[in-house]
Amino acid sequence: MKFNELTIAAAQSMMEAGELTSLDLTKACLNAIKHKNKDLNICLLVDEIGALKAAKEADERRRNGDRGELLGIPFLVKDNIMTKNLKTTAASMMLKDYIAPYDATVVARLKKAGAILLGKTNLDEFAHGASTEYSAFGVTKNPWDKKKVAGGSSGGSAAAVASDFCLFALGTDTGGSVRHPASFCGVVGLKPSYGACSRFGLISMTSSTDVPGCLTKNSEDAYLVLKHILGYDPKDSTSLNNKKQLSSKLAKQSLKNLKIGIPKEISGLSKKVDSSFKKFKEDLKKAGAKIVLLDMPSVDYALAAYYIITPCEISSNLARFDGLRFGSSVKASKLSGSYEATREANFGPEVKRRIILGTYCLSAGYYEAYYLRAQKLRTKVINDFKKSFDKCDFIITPTTPTEAFEIAKKKDPLKMYLEDIFLVPASLAGLPALSIPVSKKPLPIGLQIIGNFLDEQRLLSVASAFEELAVDRSAQPNL
Repeated sequence: MKFNELTIAAAQSMMEAGELTSLDLTKACLNAIKHKNKDLNICLLVDEIGALKAAKEADERRRNGDRGELLGIPFLVKDNIMTKNLKTTAASMMLKDYIAPYDATVVARLKKAGAILLGKTNLDEFAHGASTEYSAFGVTKNPWDKKKVAGGSSGGSAAAVASDFCLFALGTDTGGSVRHPASFCGVVGLKPSYGACSRFGLISMTSSTDVPGCLTKNSEDAYLVLKHILGYDPKDSTSLNNKKQLSSKLAKQSLKNLKIGIPKEISGLSKKVDSSFKKFKEDLKKAGAKIVLLDMPSVDYALAAYYIITPCEISSNLARFDGLRFGSSVKASKLSGSYEATREANFGPEVKRRIILGTYCLSAGYYEAYYLRAQKLRTKVINDFKKSFDKCDFIITPTTPTEAFEIAKKKDPLKMYLEDIFLVPASLAGLPALSIPVSKKPLPIGLQIIGNFLDEQRLLSVASAFEELAVDRSAQPNL
């Protein structure tokens, strides 16, 4: 096994034993990027000089007696998360030359822990999409089949972990943008509870559901990363001072008599996803878990509510990109003309579509009819989850209704929005959720596990137990 193919836990064990250095590990990751990135279009920026310098510093810290779960571990960051003195473009021409003046809190915490920042990954422009086809810098290809999409919007981060470009990556999840590509690329994607991790330094999309998350090779690694990015941040007004602390190690949850809820409303699955989901349900029963069918009527309408709330918040959040303080400016004879020319030239089609939808829904005479009703439905979604968790310990669904689809196949925006159908309910409710692979042949298929609010500890414990049932670990991408 090559060094860059290791999990975080395995790499740390080897470094503790003196069998591996952070410099060796970082060079292995950089070498993989060098040889494969051009073909897959995963990384938008690689900071080789900075990464090698940080790796040498991590090795020096270890020689001086310092220890840490992420010390010397290379990672990549989705390019809508600020990284000091490096470009942060959000995969948009609007920010093509923007240099971040500071690190996002989650990045700063990882650096403090000794993790090695390698560079930035591709995404759908401003995180608007579910395939990483809407990037201004080209589509990211799926490592399992280069004719397929990697999912989105954190497609670059998921593909990076699947391709062993890094040992873990950061993404953002607004309505499924970590979990969706995790499913398509056969990795673990974790969305923490809303407010559990700081949003400071994220380029805002939908402020009421944006969450930084991680993509890893297994649930144990997700736990190690979460331990370092979790926690209150005074720079983020939505950050929670949660007194629940994660334990030092991840213990596997016993599946015997565990109550697993499945919404009755699940439908529209491809044959392979349906077959995989049914098989896993039977495996859970054999392991002693109890399946509980849930009645969650609001879930059928959650996607519609999400695609009202999200464009409304996007319309507001992207108003700052007008070519004056933020954004690449296009000159015109009048100030209003400059605004129009700048936004027309630098925003892609999906960004424009969402701005238009949001502005319409917030306009006079339509606010009550659309936005206010969507928020009321959001409350019903939250209440349905509360009632459901009175009956079960966890809720499972397929992560996506289909496996990865071909690049340029889904040209209808409405069909693309349906990719999020199982993902947005947990986002609207602010609940922790993750995707684990339950099958990897011929293409990965993901299982979504939803936990109770701020219960990441148990969520990752049960995910670790599920992984033992789920996947053929010998399957590898077709690189």
